[in-house]
Amino acid sequence: MVIEKKINTASVNLKSLDPLDTGLELLHFGFRGLTVEADRFLEAHGLSRVHHRILYVIARADAISIGELAATLGVSNQALHRPLSHLFDQQLVQYSREPGRHRFKLLGLSAAGSALEARATELERSTLRDALASTDADGRDAWRQVMRALAERLN
Repeated sequence: MVIEKKINTASVNLKSLDPLDTGLELLHFGFRGLTVEADRFLEAHGLSRVHHRILYVIARADAISIGELAATLGVSNQALHRPLSHLFDQQLVQYSREPGRHRFKLLGLSAAGSALEARATELERSTLRDALASTDADGRDAWRQVMRALAERLN
């Protein structure tokens, strides 16, 4: 039986109401730990976590419409409107139209958007790389299995 050590990352003393609460806290605070440096970088540019998620997806899609981006992020077009408009205003995201699909805007990153996305993502990669280095190959594989199982719940 594995006894998990309580983490001290909350500003208050959190009590466990269930044996899985420690795992939930680790996911929550682990994600915050993963993104803290990138979030500071983004904040210095007037951006937030949601902006980075948008940039991240656009950078990795060959051609993506606003509707496809919203579906990929699991948000409505309305929820996407404000942060995407901000990225257009900052000239980090641009759009084009395909000849056969005039109604659809296909999103892409500007050179500045690509550079900003790459830097924010590398800050997260570096943090993840350091954290994964704290365990062996079996631990890394187990972590990926758990994350994959959680991600597959979206399907």
